[in-house]
Amino acid sequence: MISHIIDENNIERLQALINGVQRIVITCHKSPDGDALGSSLALCHILKRLGKDAVVVTPDMVPKALEFIPGTRDIIVYTKQELRACHALNEAQLIMCLDYNAIKRIDRLGEVITPLKTKRVLIDHHLDPEDVFDLVISHPEASSTCELVFRVLMQMGLLRFMDRHAASCLYVGLTTDTGGFAYSCDNPEFYEILASIMRRRIDRIYLYNKAMNTFSADSLRLQGYAISQKMRLFPEQGAAFIVLDKEELERFNYNRGDTETLVNKPLAIPNIYWSVFMREDPDRIKVSCRSQGDFSVSSICSKYFNGGGHENAAGGDFYGTLDEAVALFYQVMKDLFPDAGIQEQPTQEQEQQ
Repeated sequence: MISHIIDENNIERLQALINGVQRIVITCHKSPDGDALGSSLALCHILKRLGKDAVVVTPDMVPKALEFIPGTRDIIVYTKQELRACHALNEAQLIMCLDYNAIKRIDRLGEVITPLKTKRVLIDHHLDPEDVFDLVISHPEASSTCELVFRVLMQMGLLRFMDRHAASCLYVGLTTDTGGFAYSCDNPEFYEILASIMRRRIDRIYLYNKAMNTFSADSLRLQGYAISQKMRLFPEQGAAFIVLDKEELERFNYNRGDTETLVNKPLAIPNIYWSVFMREDPDRIKVSCRSQGDFSVSSICSKYFNGGGHENAAGGDFYGTLDEAVALFYQVMKDLFPDAGIQEQPTQEQEQQ
């Protein structure tokens, strides 16, 4: 039996907010992943079935690899349709904030939302939400925001409105935010939720393969290059480190999402239990971390990289040069293992030049 982990007072407040409005905008974080899109689109679909005028507004473009999720064509993208996005938000009577815990995570979209007097509802599974929301449904112990959306619908008695379309969206989020059911899904109730979703006759094999096993030729070549040429291992510290600069990304025709699972790959190596991947984006250095067991990468991302997340899956941003970001990684290593005598060393590619 799936327990009611969300405070019933919050469920009643949410029900009242939804019942009292017609126009609802759903937002999610910048560079949306499967969980952000899956939870937002599923909730949007349910709200439409309830007769609401609901729409999803994202801060930037949906990754091409996730365009298979039902409903992505109806998304309003702020960086592409700024006037339309601003109009939708200005006309909204309720703003749903999914899969982010801080306004900075929606980038420039935050500049539009912050001055508005519209009520904001947070549904999220990241630690330490900001005090800028009118109603907070935050459960870091949950596998994903998609799991929380399912639980919200269940406790509101709305699961009868979850058809194949909405269930498919939730399945993608459950799959991607657990690395294909590899982490953050130890709670047996997770599989009861998964079973309930699958009863909606979703095409599970298609969705799983699109979410986890589909890559462009350029993406595969990029990941192969990163592992063979750029991966640095620290066996005594159980660590792996990969860095890709903008020239390398351009060489392999990089598209957003092409490196989505790269940080997980080194964890397949025996005795490697945490992995760090840095990617040079136009305005920042994107940092992704994964780990196994009780080694927390969330604390590392929070302390050093302006981010956070879950114990075994976290990320952040570094604002500076790539060399400075790499130097900070080595400082992290020295801080964690002060007696190891760790020295910054050239990558395999540099050694071959």
